[in-house]
Amino acid sequence: MRPTLLFLAALVAAGAVVAWFVTAPNPLPAAEVEGLEGDAERGAALFTQAGCASCHVASGVSEGDGAPVLAGGMAFETRYGTFHAPNISPSSQGIGDWSDTDLVNAIARGISPSGSHYYPALPYTSYENAELQDLVDIVAHLRTLPESDAASLPHDLSFPFNIRRTLGGWKMLYANRGWVMDEPASAEVERGRYLVEALFHCGQCHTPRTALGGMDRDRWLQGAPNPDGQGRIPGITPGQIGWSDADLAAYLKTGLTPDFDSAGGQMAAVVRHLNTLPGEDIAAIVAYLRAVPAAEETGTE
Repeated sequence: MRPTLLFLAALVAAGAVVAWFVTAPNPLPAAEVEGLEGDAERGAALFTQAGCASCHVASGVSEGDGAPVLAGGMAFETRYGTFHAPNISPSSQGIGDWSDTDLVNAIARGISPSGSHYYPALPYTSYENAELQDLVDIVAHLRTLPESDAASLPHDLSFPFNIRRTLGGWKMLYANRGWVMDEPASAEVERGRYLVEALFHCGQCHTPRTALGGMDRDRWLQGAPNPDGQGRIPGITPGQIGWSDADLAAYLKTGLTPDFDSAGGQMAAVVRHLNTLPGEDIAAIVAYLRAVPAAEETGTE
């Protein structure tokens, strides 16, 4: 009996060691980032269009005009617990002491400077497809923004979701999966894919989630419950939007619908950001949305 118990204990220990290594963070090599020079002016436009300030301004503070103070603190209630957006201003309480590589790894790989996993409340499963130059430009812009000494609030999560190491297993299921649309039909659709799937992370709200909180890519952009518990985020596939291309482009640019309604909630902020896009990028988004599978083609509503 004793040898059997020892064998089982050794087996469990070996499994724990394997699991520890398998779930280890996988950061980008520093050399891939260090050779890039950030353009803060270009990064300012990308920062606005990606909506970074929407989550990271202080709780209860509007983005408003001028340079945002990214003090963090905004709370996001979920079935796993409450996430709090951190301070990402260029102070010592924020990202002031981080290297460009640290920041790119946080944004695109969900890895902290200390080597721990970030929760996917940060949409790194979308940003992982972004061009490194775009991310470095956003980082350069972040360094120009006002500082805040506000401390980042800790997340309040239930067990086992409060164990960060488990995110290594989660990432094996939901991260580093590449593009949803494998072969865009044209350069315009390819540009739209980049904006929708990567930089603007539209799928994070418009795609249903699995039981473990990953985007259900089999139901891409087909609508999902509103993360704040109020209503539902609509589906935006061809089978769910009855508007013309011109109507859809006008909505993305102005927030006005064909029946004279207007965008509300978080979409109102998204429209403010999209309004800064050139017309060809709006057209590319529309072309991409027309090219994704319609809801009825995958057997869902």
